Amino acid sequence: MRRVVRQSKFRHVFGQAVKNDQCYDDIRVSRVTWDSAFCAVNPKFVAIIIEASGGGAFLVLPLHKTGRIDKSYPTVCGHTGPVLDIEWCPHNDQVIASGSEDCTVMVWQIPENGLVTAMSEPVVVLEGHSKRVGIITWHPTARNVLLSAGCDNQIIIWNVGTGEAMINLEDMHPDVIYNVCWNRNGSLICTSCKDKGIRVIDPRKETIIAEKEKAHEGARPMRAIFLSDGNVLTTGFSRMSERQLALWNTSNMDEPMTVNEMDTSNGVLLPFYDPDTNVVYLCGKGDSSIRYFEITDEAPYVHFLSTFATKEPQRGMGYMPKRGLDVNKCEIARFYKLHERKCEPIVMTVPRKSDLFQDDLYPDTAGPDPALEAEDWFDGKNGDPISISLKNGYVPGKNREFKVVKKNILDSKVTKNSENSTLIHKIELNSRMEAIKIK
Repeated sequence: MRRVVRQSKFRHVFGQAVKNDQCYDDIRVSRVTWDSAFCAVNPKFVAIIIEASGGGAFLVLPLHKTGRIDKSYPTVCGHTGPVLDIEWCPHNDQVIASGSEDCTVMVWQIPENGLVTAMSEPVVVLEGHSKRVGIITWHPTARNVLLSAGCDNQIIIWNVGTGEAMINLEDMHPDVIYNVCWNRNGSLICTSCKDKGIRVIDPRKETIIAEKEKAHEGARPMRAIFLSDGNVLTTGFSRMSERQLALWNTSNMDEPMTVNEMDTSNGVLLPFYDPDTNVVYLCGKGDSSIRYFEITDEAPYVHFLSTFATKEPQRGMGYMPKRGLDVNKCEIARFYKLHERKCEPIVMTVPRKSDLFQDDLYPDTAGPDPALEAEDWFDGKNGDPISISLKNGYVPGKNREFKVVKKNILDSKVTKNSENSTLIHKIELNSRMEAIKIK
């Protein structure tokens, strides 16, 4: 029997670490025992959570600033406790949010060419969690909407433009939340929790739409992410501590569509998903490899493509958005792998002989423009990502200055009071005038 090999343009994808002089060296990567990626990248900057004495800090480096990073290089250092998670705003390449053990979320505006002095003043501080904030994720299509989840088992959705907590999901998770992921247009979120459950939630209606208890039997942390077709992909552990990858249909979560057993390593698998090519990359914390799979809509749904392996284990991993890739080199993904003392870019390429733009590898991808304003989304509207073509490479536009207009309750009270007193004053004057006329 001859085995028919499945056709796929991603079968020969290969990974390659860049040369030493293109790495970011001499960085003290954070040692906090928290399962986040510790690194966030966009087409302009790479941000890395680092060890900091007396508080929490992270580095923000322009992509071209490779080589040895000086110990005195300025950091973003406004938190009073270690930083646990960071994420760049998808609609403004100079805005980044950070969550910390000090129970706050801070949003920062990075100068156009990177930091010149240490930055300790955020644009806005979001306070509402009672325990450390370990998860931060921006809304994919609405401007200034940010979600945070803390060890107080609650999820808060903020309007960053006004600094207000708009939605608070309190009683849905009985235990620590491991991760939260938006779907493609940001109308739903899916979460994984320490109680081994996965939940699909409509945040604006504050209702759980679908739920699966014990998605993975093992006790170690799980991850759940939305795919572009609305299905949910999870990584977790079996009862025998084997690492698993499973796919779920949200309209019927009784049984998984498929489960792949992988190995018995104990690192948490962080999934990175590319909605344009339907390829998912699994990076285990403490592993020295990246596995990648293609997701299709026919059984067995999940197809193993290959593994990229190195000698050094990874502490964390950053994943470049599609618009930051080099389309001339058929680059379909770029990772920023954190070692103990450095950050090493890893390039994933599809080998092609032609120098022409490869339409099949680069369908139109989500651009930096938001489809909605925050107020529209909170009012119940949805918008799909606004796509851009990468045919001539991505040219960054001018980012708008990020402004926060705080709605101050005291101010509104004062204006109301002054309006009332003016009204009373007018009435008194009128009645005096009337009295004079009568006389």
